[in-house]
Amino acid sequence: MTATTDTPRLPFDRPNVLEIAPLFEVLRRRGPVVAVTTPAGDPAWLVTGFEQVRDVFTDPRFGRSHPAPEEASALSDAAILSRPQGDHETEHAEHARMRRLLVPAFSANRIRRLAGHVQEFADGCFDAMERARHRDEPVDLHEHLSFPLPVLVICELLGVPYEDRDTFRVLSERMGRMDIGDGADAALDEFAGYMSRLAAAKRREPGQDVVSDLVRAQADDPSFGDDDVARLAAGLLFAGHETTSNRIDLGVLYLLTDLARRDALAADPEGRVHGVVEEILRLAAPSGLGVLRYAHDDVELGGVTVARGDAVILALGAANRDPAVFPAAETFDPERKPNSHVSFAYGGWFCIGASLARTELRVVFGSLLRRFPGLRLAARVDELRIRTNRVTGGVDRVPVLW
Repeated sequence: MTATTDTPRLPFDRPNVLEIAPLFEVLRRRGPVVAVTTPAGDPAWLVTGFEQVRDVFTDPRFGRSHPAPEEASALSDAAILSRPQGDHETEHAEHARMRRLLVPAFSANRIRRLAGHVQEFADGCFDAMERARHRDEPVDLHEHLSFPLPVLVICELLGVPYEDRDTFRVLSERMGRMDIGDGADAALDEFAGYMSRLAAAKRREPGQDVVSDLVRAQADDPSFGDDDVARLAAGLLFAGHETTSNRIDLGVLYLLTDLARRDALAADPEGRVHGVVEEILRLAAPSGLGVLRYAHDDVELGGVTVARGDAVILALGAANRDPAVFPAAETFDPERKPNSHVSFAYGGWFCIGASLARTELRVVFGSLLRRFPGLRLAARVDELRIRTNRVTGGVDRVPVLW
């Protein structure tokens, strides 16, 4: 597969962060799988159809590894979510092994025990918003809630000292940057080094946390080395706060750009929060890119032949707006049933942290308007800068008043 000058190049222009680029729908009308060029300038197939996205997640002929990694298309220059991962021969077995290791860490009991802490953390963030308010000046909800809350939660779960939050905030940002060249890889190495030192500390003094669980697992599996622990924990730390932070930001924007939505949730938070959170998850597409996979064999997909080694980008935001699956797909509808979105992937790739993310979002949106019933935006959505230089996208501020 070769990139050409007439294939559309990601990321596409979009009107604002609450809508996906109009070009996704134009391309979907051509077919659920079309040729595009990645931000790195490499060829790839873009999958916008809901059915085809689920097919890729469940077909073992696709994976994160590549038959010849040195020849693989890259999504971007970011150090994460952008290039092949793992060994082509052992990827699926390794993936299954890692999930088995992590299942106890994300068990229903542990998440249930953590839920009370999430509410405490959220209340502390609301207090910080109150303290930050000066007269009629806007408060940045991203700085005081959307960023710190997921950081507090993932620190608690993994056993990371919260005082190190500034360290991994900077490293996490650099790891996901698409415009700093080798700096992103250097940040990933530094992050892995930090997690390796933390694992060594947990080996001396284990606790009831994920990093301690991983260290204990090494005793039963000598092949699970320190580098494996460090990189797995670093990935969990990144994924556990970046994605949830973005969805808090976008969820607030969805609610405050339509005050009828805000007021309906404020009037019945317990009854409506579940549906509101699921629609936020379905519609939020902070990055405008997608999930990267590679074909391990020639595969017929959506009317095209994806050749062995070809890159495939699963546009989850577009799949979640597929009108063949979601009536009035662009409409924010908390009453939508069923709402079988693929925001947490699907099948064997279903996000192991989904229940934690849902817990955080339900706590936030179940209590935010109790604390700030008159919450409103202090800027237009189209005035908010989309972080196109970050693989996870999102916005860097959410100014609010109340």
